[in-house]
This record gives sequence, C-alpha cells and structure tokens, in this order.
Amino acid sequence: MSKKIIAILGATGAQGGGLVRAILNDPAGGFAARAIVRDPNSDKARALAALGAEVVAGDVDDEASLVRAFTGAHGAYCVTFFWAHFSAEKEVAEVAAMARAAKAAGVAHVVWSTLEDTRKWVPLADTRMPTLHGNYKVPHFDGKGEANAQFERAGVPTTYFHTSFYWDNLIHFGMGPRKGPDGKLVFALPMGDKKLPGIVAEDIGRCAYGVFQSSNLIGKSIGVAGEHLTGAQMAASLGRALGQPVGYYAMPFDAYRKLGFPGADDLGNMFQFKHDFEADFCGLRNVAFSRSLNPALQSFDTWLAANKHRIPIA
Repeated sequence: MSKKIIAILGATGAQGGGLVRAILNDPAGGFAARAIVRDPNSDKARALAALGAEVVAGDVDDEASLVRAFTGAHGAYCVTFFWAHFSAEKEVAEVAAMARAAKAAGVAHVVWSTLEDTRKWVPLADTRMPTLHGNYKVPHFDGKGEANAQFERAGVPTTYFHTSFYWDNLIHFGMGPRKGPDGKLVFALPMGDKKLPGIVAEDIGRCAYGVFQSSNLIGKSIGVAGEHLTGAQMAASLGRALGQPVGYYAMPFDAYRKLGFPGADDLGNMFQFKHDFEADFCGLRNVAFSRSLNPALQSFDTWLAANKHRIPIA
C-alpha cells in the first residue's frame, strides 16, 4: 500500500524538522515525509534526504513552487518564520499563498502552526501594553492568528495547531540563567507567578505527526505543551540539573521590552499576554492531550537531564 505523503514547510527548522524525523522514525506508520526547502543542495536538506525524506524545492514567496511541492500530498504542514523579516503583514501574505496552493493541489489535511491573535483580548486602544508596528499588540502572534482566516477562505481542511514556548530557547536564545553580582545564578522571566506552557521543539513535530494520524481534528483549534511551569519552578529545575542554586527574577514587562535587542518589545508584550491571560493560554494547551498525540512527550526535567550541558551560563 502506498504511503500518504506529508509535505512539510520549514523542514530544516525546529518544527518542520521534528515532523520529518517523527514520520521517518515510524516506517510502519503509513506516512512519507516530503521536505520542502528553498535549497535542496544545502547541508541541512542533504541531511534530511540521507535520512530518507523526499526533498523538493519550494519557497513561500513563490506560490507556483508551493503548488508543485504540495501536488500529490495527502497533508501539508504549514509554518512561517516571523523573525526572518519582523513583518506580520508579510506573514499573512505568506499564509495566503500557502492556503491557495494547498487548495489548488487538493491537499486533504493542512496542519497550520498558528498562535493567538492577542488583539481579541487586548484591543489596540487598550493601554495595558504598547501597540507595535501600528496595528498589533504581539506582532508575531497576531499575524498568525489573523492568517487563520486564509485557510477558511480557501476552503482547505485545516487543524489550527497552537505551539508553546520552546525550552530550547534556553540554549539558542540566551534565556538561560545568568550570574548575578554575587556570583549566584539567576533565571529571569517576565511571568510573575503565572505558569508558562513550554515544550521541546522536537516534540512539536512529534505532536504534529499525531495530528495527521487523527482525522477527527480537522477544523479544530488545538494546542500542545510538555508542561505548564512558573518561573520559580523552572528555576528550581535548573538548579537541580546544574547542581547549584538558581534564583528566579520576575522581570517587569517594561524592563523586558526595553532590553534593546530586535523584537524585545514584541516578546515583552507576549509574556505580558501569557501572564495576564494565563487561564486562556494554558487552557488551550492541555498536557494530557499533547501526550495522547505524542506518547514520548518530554517534561522540563527530562529535557534538562539530556541538555543541561548545552545551556550557556552567562
């Protein structure tokens, strides 16, 4: 019996790469991975091909290439990368092209990696947090949430798949503990005493694979997380893993917004949204449901045990 092809955008990235590997690690699962990449000759693309993925060229800025890449596929995993251009408008345009291409290619199931449009909770006129880029509160959230309508408009069977904070950010984004003036480690997070849903990036791909295996999730809005933890709980876990005490600093939102790196204001607003609307944000990201999609779902402690040596201590 021929396998159902899943065409995967962002295949060399964290989410898409995790989905490619999840499919390839389940040879009896009835699915085949088609990795869509800008450059099939790149080292990362060649590595996916070596694992057994079909690698094809496709670019979110070239709709015709997406139609070709989606043709013959049962499913498509659609994801955008806001941080490449910092434009929510461009993100919406990219998603519109994906939706039209999926419709033209006859894709039976799209899993769209989305996030909340925070303006439904915090209108632009609300002064609790600054308005950014003229029309957004959390641009890298709001554009994705706004773009959900593109799949509805195109008439594509879609699961709206909401992700969580990557624990991998402690490695790659410099969010790990830092030494204070007294030499002791401090973990700073602008979440007050509220819980932050988090997940291993690789597990997002594994959960997405579970969604493709579940046809009853078409048309649904779902969320995934490995655990919901407060900053203090994360600091305690970091301390156990690193073998030394780690304090927690509940950084004020305004202080985070003023850190000065590109997107700091966006992320400061994001953390404030997650803090102020903890019940809604955590409520969509049910850990037990996530584990039903991905039985190998990792906890923060499990991930730390394997990755503590990779976290840079500044």
